[in-house]
Amino acid sequence: MQRGFLSQYFEGVAIKRLSAVEVNTSVSNQHEFNGSRPLRNLFGDERRTHNARFLWLAGENEGISSDGRITWYDARENHPTRSEYRLYFNSNDVMDAAKENDLLIVAKRPDEEIYMIVVPADSTLENQLLWLFGIEQIGFNFNFQAIEDGHNPEVDYAVRYILEELGIEIEEPDTDFLDTVLEPYIITGRFPTTSEFSTLARRTLRDVSPIEEPDSTLLKWMEHEEKLFKRLERHIISKKLEHGFRDDESIDVEGFLQFSLSVHNRRKSRVGYALENHIEEIFKAHSVTYSRTAITENRSKPDFLFPGIDFYHDPAFPPSRLTMLGVKSTCKDRWRQVLAEANRIQTKHLFTLEPGISENQTDEMQANNLQLVLPQRLHETYKPSQRGWLMNMQSFIQLVKDRQ
Repeated sequence: MQRGFLSQYFEGVAIKRLSAVEVNTSVSNQHEFNGSRPLRNLFGDERRTHNARFLWLAGENEGISSDGRITWYDARENHPTRSEYRLYFNSNDVMDAAKENDLLIVAKRPDEEIYMIVVPADSTLENQLLWLFGIEQIGFNFNFQAIEDGHNPEVDYAVRYILEELGIEIEEPDTDFLDTVLEPYIITGRFPTTSEFSTLARRTLRDVSPIEEPDSTLLKWMEHEEKLFKRLERHIISKKLEHGFRDDESIDVEGFLQFSLSVHNRRKSRVGYALENHIEEIFKAHSVTYSRTAITENRSKPDFLFPGIDFYHDPAFPPSRLTMLGVKSTCKDRWRQVLAEANRIQTKHLFTLEPGISENQTDEMQANNLQLVLPQRLHETYKPSQRGWLMNMQSFIQLVKDRQ
């Protein structure tokens, strides 16, 4: 296990596409997979039972999880010369939702827990997971991939993003430094405003250059702010849990539910605002003129409009010199919202931090005259056939400057 790298979270994976006989209960009612050599590489040769987390993940807010156990065994363990290994699992909602051609990932964690992950074929999540584990060839037979001695990327923004999609909490090695930065807020037990938090993140991160390296700087700002937020959140939630949820002599269930909802909503809303704040700082560093969330038609408010709203509303100003940039930390299916903003601009631009969006989605974006922009580091999470079309922050800034 190498701390700060993928091997800190997974030891190895076996990946395959699910066949009809494995998922269609009208064809078969089996609850096991045949034990091929890749699975033996993952589990070894001895009978063993593992705790397992089953995950079915699809689009935005679509997911099922189930905890259970799996058993790896040799059905002919008493035979002197023959072996017939199998991986058995109990019936559960995740495997019941699986369909033929879905991607199955059997992933072993350092604590021996097994993740059984199912995602739809040709989906964004499939792209992300194949990139994460360094798998290029997939079929209906298992393919094994070791982590530490093989594909073992550093846990940067892209890796962190995908691990958190799997519900895995990232361990931070620099908690002492983070606590020092956050000390005033830890003492008061309050969250700063999103603007204040973004400023704090930029002020306490060194060795970045928004002018010379806008793409990497933006990612580092976002990653640093994410670490600060999660660390402060842990402190504040811990204090709240220590005091408990009691109302006089009874348990304050409603108070607990409201607190839990506030934590969830804060997580969702903060990331988008933080990304807009850091992008705006990049534009300021490059002396780019713009309007932020100004009203165009039908009360639409593009996140950024270049060179500004007054130029946009001037019918004499050429539409070819206008640019708009929508900002969404994750696209999912929400990218279509951008299409209805700024009618004078034919080709819209959308900035995102979502790695490995599926070809189906990016093809549809192109067909709707939407240009995707994301930090250069994230381009490698996309398939080679997609990368030539992607735009980075540096090239977008140059485009805006040329038009101004």
